[in-house]
Amino acid sequence: MSVGLLVEVVGWLGAAALLLAYGLLSSGRLAAGTTYQLLNLAGAVALAVNGIVHRALPSVAVNAVWLVIGLAALRGLARRRRPAHHRADPHDKPAQPGE
Repeated sequence: MSVGLLVEVVGWLGAAALLLAYGLLSSGRLAAGTTYQLLNLAGAVALAVNGIVHRALPSVAVNAVWLVIGLAALRGLARRRRPAHHRADPHDKPAQPGE
């Protein structure tokens, strides 16, 4: 397979991942959770790669922002899944010596 063809396949798979995620979310078949975010991340990365190769800078910019948003969302999901005893209470202050 030539590099050009590979880039095209990657781009189309990225577009499919984004549309699949959006379609499943919009139809209520998928929640805005980890699977949704991973589909979005995969799509954004694939389309950004395709955009870089084709020098489609607006597409690269949009997908780079999409990627950052997806990573932030996954980070938030991971934080919410941690058991409560692993999370620090933001109102807790560190113990001072002698307390």
